[in-house]
Amino acid sequence: MIPYERKLQITELLEKSEVVSLEEICRALGGVSESTVRRDLKSMEEEGEVTLLRGGGACLKKGGYEIPVMSKQNKNVAEKEKIAKEAARLVHDGDSIYIDSGSTTLAMVKYLKNKDVTIVTTNALIYQELQNPNLECIIAGGEINRTTASIIGVATNNFLENYYFDKAFIGISGFSREAGFNTPNLLEAEKKQLVNKNSARTYILSDSSKSGRSTLCKVLDLEEATIICDKVTDVVEACGDYIIAE
Repeated sequence: MIPYERKLQITELLEKSEVVSLEEICRALGGVSESTVRRDLKSMEEEGEVTLLRGGGACLKKGGYEIPVMSKQNKNVAEKEKIAKEAARLVHDGDSIYIDSGSTTLAMVKYLKNKDVTIVTTNALIYQELQNPNLECIIAGGEINRTTASIIGVATNNFLENYYFDKAFIGISGFSREAGFNTPNLLEAEKKQLVNKNSARTYILSDSSKSGRSTLCKVLDLEEATIICDKVTDVVEACGDYIIAE
């Protein structure tokens, strides 16, 4: 098993439990040595993903932690594809839309084939999906967050101020009754709030694993957007409007 695969499995373990011991990680990885797991955890700590604990073990870094986009693309794939396909059904010829950073928002691009649409985006990975000559794509300027492949910053917000959208499709890190739709990054929150202000309709694309999760910065109250999710949870029911992707 290569380091990337081990780190992905470690992240999944830590998302299920607040604290995971070194012994539990080794066992879950099929008997990988403690020295190997320690090296992986040390690397993940340096990257800002986890907090190492005295006596061994680790927990996810709270509040400001954003899961790397390449890890996100390998999580809850079936649910994200259903959500992405449902979101794409809402887009019609002639629409001008915003596509946010994130793995679920990125997944919807391939379902826009044969549609005459203008896309404005801050998703730095979108070039991978642009195979349809009918799609006009405008990529915002700004700084790239290498962890999330998101374009953010003052220059990005100044750019987006001048664009207005028929529909905006936004990714988030969590949604809860207490924190609404949320993200760990203040610049991300400000960008998403601006896009919502300039959009006739805003859709939040999120699988149910993020239900009940609160991170550092509120983006919007639950009633300010329509969430597209893979199943109904108590927090989804608390939203002002929701669509369940079949």
